[in-house]
Amino acid sequence: MFVKICGITNEDDALLAVALGADAVGFIFAPSVRQIAVQKVYDITRRLPPEVLTVGVFRDEHPSRVVDLVHQAGLKAAQLHGHESPEAVASVGRHVRTVIKSVVAGTVDAARADQFGTPLVLLDAPAPGSGGVFDWKLAGEVPIGVNLILAGGLTPDNVAAGIAMVEPWGVDVASGVESEPGRKDPILLRGFIENAREALGRLGSGTGRARGSAEPYDWRDE
Repeated sequence: MFVKICGITNEDDALLAVALGADAVGFIFAPSVRQIAVQKVYDITRRLPPEVLTVGVFRDEHPSRVVDLVHQAGLKAAQLHGHESPEAVASVGRHVRTVIKSVVAGTVDAARADQFGTPLVLLDAPAPGSGGVFDWKLAGEVPIGVNLILAGGLTPDNVAAGIAMVEPWGVDVASGVESEPGRKDPILLRGFIENAREALGRLGSGTGRARGSAEPYDWRDE
C-alpha cells in the first residue's frame, strides 16, 4: 500500500512522516494554506532518504513551469491537481519521471482517467483540500488499468474502510493528519499509516486496483 502524506510545510513533519513509514511526501505549490516556497522544499528534500518519493503539487500551471519548479526543488514527481489536458500531462512526463494526475470523483476526467498517459491517478473529492469525503462508490467509474490513489477526507478513523471498499493502489492524506493547517500531528500520522498497512493485510496479497489491470508501478525503480 503506497502511502503519501501531503501538504508538508516543514522539515520536522517531513522527517516524521518518513520515519513512521510514509512512501511519499507532497509539497503544495498551488495556492493553499499549505503552500510552500521552492527553496524551502529544496532544503527539506536534501534531508530525506533516496527511496522516498518527493512530490510537487500543482494546479493548472504551465507544463514548463511545473518542470522547472520540480527540478529547482529537487523533487522526483509532479502531481497535477487541476484541469490539465492529456497533452499537458504528457508534456510534464517527458521531463519528470513520475507524474500523478488528480481527478475529481464523478466527473468526465475520472471516467477517462486512463487517457492521461500516466499510470498513477489520484481520486479526490469535488472540493480538493477541503477534507471532505466523497461517495467511495464513485471510484467504480474510474477505468480499470490505472494505479488508483484514494484521497479526499481520509483520516486514521476511516482509511481502513476506504481501502476495504475501493481497494486502491495507494492513499493520500493532508488535513486528516493535522493538528492545524500545515502542521502534522504525530499521533494522527502514526495511526493513519498503521491503519492503512493493516487494511492492506486484510485485503490479502493483491495490490488494489493495480491487481491484474495495470503494470505495478515502482517509484523506487530508477
